[in-house]
Amino acid sequence: MNTFLYPSDLGNLSQALAEAAEIKRDRYRHQSLGHNKTALLIFFNNSLRTRLSTQKAAINLGMNVMVLDINQGAWKLETERGVVMDGDKSEHLLEAIPVMSSYCDIIGVRTFAHLDNREADYSESILRQFIEHSGKPVFSMESATVHPLQALADLITIEQYKKTERPKVVMTWAPHPKALPQAVPNSFAQWMLAADVDFIYTCPKGYELDPQFVGDLQPEYDQQKAMAGADFVYAKNWSCPGVTCPADYGKVLSKDMSWMVDTDHMALTNNAYFMHCLPVRRNMIVSDDVIEAPTSLVIPEAANREISATVVLKRMLESL
Repeated sequence: MNTFLYPSDLGNLSQALAEAAEIKRDRYRHQSLGHNKTALLIFFNNSLRTRLSTQKAAINLGMNVMVLDINQGAWKLETERGVVMDGDKSEHLLEAIPVMSSYCDIIGVRTFAHLDNREADYSESILRQFIEHSGKPVFSMESATVHPLQALADLITIEQYKKTERPKVVMTWAPHPKALPQAVPNSFAQWMLAADVDFIYTCPKGYELDPQFVGDLQPEYDQQKAMAGADFVYAKNWSCPGVTCPADYGKVLSKDMSWMVDTDHMALTNNAYFMHCLPVRRNMIVSDDVIEAPTSLVIPEAANREISATVVLKRMLESL
């Protein structure tokens, strides 16, 4: 496996979930795979779970790990071609990538959407340049449009806790004080549609996700109707994806607090588990009593980030 962005990169999801279960039983079983191999983790943005879980996964596999914080521990990088570099950026990404790749065997990249230009964000320019110019396996640690390590961890969590063979999984938009990217909901929807679950997502009008991630699936605009009988409720905010109105891309169209997941919402479900990728704004996305309930999976879900990263790195090491 040379790239990891989408479910198709991983192949058969049932096999991947079985592999994840094996790794959970013994996460050091494949430690010899990474002997004398180095993972370079490059962060253009802040991180907590992704940084720690991916480092731990690489260590589980016996790898050396280097972490680079762009704009904090390195020269500021220019990422666009044709720019006259007479400003504060001292190095171009096109030189930096082959230099960085010469020091490692696998590269992880984390970069966010700017939310001011849909075409630029959805082109995944920075991530694509690493894939094109590094000559090394590259995986996304979240990008402008996807967060596959999170989505795989979510799927592992659902597989671990499901009570029925094909559970109903609902992703609901929830309010937030600022504009957030669509990477997590894009990937969650894409992975749920590829998995053996009954998936539905609900959001206010104007927040419809891009068809490249949800296909022909249309949102249910009635949140209560969507959540009825759910086995898992995944709450997440995202800004306007600009599908129906490109001029609104990245905007906050609603802060309707009635969409916050509380006990009244959860009472509509089939005693559903609550999920969120973290960090979460309490009493905006979810009420205290829901996130603190025994049915809240936010901590096991975060712990499974180590497992998802181990699966991905293992597959990449096996392809070297």
